[in-house]
Amino acid sequence: MSLEALPTLRETLEAHGLWAKKAFGQHFLLDLNITRKIARLAEVDGGDLVIEVGPGPGGLTRALLETGAHVIAVEKDERFRPLLEELAAAADGRLTLVFGDALTANEAALTGGRPAHMVSNLPYNVGTPLLIKWLTGPWTPVSLTLMFQKEVAERIVAAPGSDAYGRLGVVAQATCDARPVMDAPARAFTPPPKVDSAVVRLEPRADRPSPQRLDALQKVTAAAFGQRRKMLRSSLKVMGGEALVAAAGLDPSVRAEMVDVKGFLALADAWLASR
Repeated sequence: MSLEALPTLRETLEAHGLWAKKAFGQHFLLDLNITRKIARLAEVDGGDLVIEVGPGPGGLTRALLETGAHVIAVEKDERFRPLLEELAAAADGRLTLVFGDALTANEAALTGGRPAHMVSNLPYNVGTPLLIKWLTGPWTPVSLTLMFQKEVAERIVAAPGSDAYGRLGVVAQATCDARPVMDAPARAFTPPPKVDSAVVRLEPRADRPSPQRLDALQKVTAAAFGQRRKMLRSSLKVMGGEALVAAAGLDPSVRAEMVDVKGFLALADAWLASR
């Protein structure tokens, strides 16, 4: 059977008696118009390699396969094995199934060292830790086109001074050019979640920080935003306090939410230099 001849996603779910599990943060995208739009936004084409996490019934998987790409789908929920194996059988060898936890997956091994794009409608309950994993390495995708809860998406692209600005935004923007590319209302999902979603496109920066610098950035931002209402001289006291902030060329009385990515990188450099 070809991809075009497959039953609809809803028919496939009903045939297998499969429904979303809250424990896995599952909300299915069954509208192929939406999944095809995500595939277009991901800018993947024939011959590209794509990793998809949490394919579920395979709505986005189908759209990615339609581009001609080879997809490696990582799924934790074993209930979807028969359904996804049917999709793989129709994919002419372009769908590789991996059943396991994406948080512990070795992407470099999965791809065999080939460059790969990351395109996923991420499970809500693990979206942020997965993003941090991919942003901080050691494996780096060619691009990331990911759907999150809208609140998380806003945090990823937030500017200094906004309520949404925090550690996630600093790390994301230090490592990637990040921008929102699509909104997805709750009604687009089955079952509808209580919140809207959004797709963010992230492209790794050419001046991506070194692993050592990135590790320092994570430590500095964790301390600074752990007490975000305090001045940096106080929130970073255990890391050097006022002397550290001054060495980074920043005002010790400023709060974390007002410091841009460049400023946090300067703090990371100052902390590394002081060790």
